[in-house]
Amino acid sequence: MNLLDIFLELLIVVIAVVSLVSNLLVLLCFTCSAQVRAQVPAIFIMNLSFCNILIAVLSMPSTLLGVVKHQKPFGDHFCYTVSFMDTFLTTNTMLSMAALGIDRWIAVVFPLTYPSKMRLKNAALMVSYAWIHSLAFSLTALLLSWVDYSPAYASCTVHLREDAESRGHFMVFTAVFHACTFAFSLFILCFAYLKVLQVARFHCKRIDVITVQTLLLLVDIHPSVKQRCLLEQKKRRQRATKKICIFIGSFVLCFTPYVITRLTELAPSVKITRYWGIMSKCLVYSKAASDPFVYSLLRQQYKMALFGICNRILGRNLYTLSGDCSPSGM
Repeated sequence: MNLLDIFLELLIVVIAVVSLVSNLLVLLCFTCSAQVRAQVPAIFIMNLSFCNILIAVLSMPSTLLGVVKHQKPFGDHFCYTVSFMDTFLTTNTMLSMAALGIDRWIAVVFPLTYPSKMRLKNAALMVSYAWIHSLAFSLTALLLSWVDYSPAYASCTVHLREDAESRGHFMVFTAVFHACTFAFSLFILCFAYLKVLQVARFHCKRIDVITVQTLLLLVDIHPSVKQRCLLEQKKRRQRATKKICIFIGSFVLCFTPYVITRLTELAPSVKITRYWGIMSKCLVYSKAASDPFVYSLLRQQYKMALFGICNRILGRNLYTLSGDCSPSGM
């Protein structure tokens, strides 16, 4: 076993642990906080976290065993199940991110009609579509026996056997699958968040104009105060751009190398090296670890929910300790 294999094994373990813990924290916030449950985007975030947890529990350990053993980790039926779940869950996560982008677009561009356009029923319909969409492609691959262990990715995934005769149909399926999942989700993310950024910059300009006019009227104001106001304007513009870049950039960085690799290997003359295939798969897994921080845990509502949960746990522990040390307890 060389150093690169050890690095990949440690990388998968770290990603799996971070994914499992962070996504469980998101589910815990949803369970314990009524404020989080009352928000419509929480439905998309819960669906995303649920899929990420299953990826951390099913797909990542399977890939880890494939890296360690250099062969199929389990029997055929278990590998088919993991392949089906991996395709279903990865597709579902992409569509959940697209749904979150649509939610933010409606909230920012149409704030007055947002409560009527984005109700819990509409959110449930969007999640249902994500499940049906994901189930259609994963079930098609399973029924056509296009799921198996791929040595290039050390994973049970969508894969065409060497002795299969339906290569042309498999190429069409792969192209349509990635066009309807990756490309479709990326288009929605770019359209939605760029519209959000456009509206945010427009409002920032209006605020800047009002701020400058106010500073001009206040002749006696200290120059340091004016400088601080102008600096705050610049930070406000940069903050909006930074958030949009994180939403779109994390999606592109984690999924693009894997999708390009899967499309490139359709050419008969192209052979994907094992280490590159596993590394591209790890990038997809890293999205499951970063999603809780990108979409939820760093937001104020989730921070307050975690703070309340910690206070509740510490309060109960203190109460238990005080009860054990009371005179009656002694």
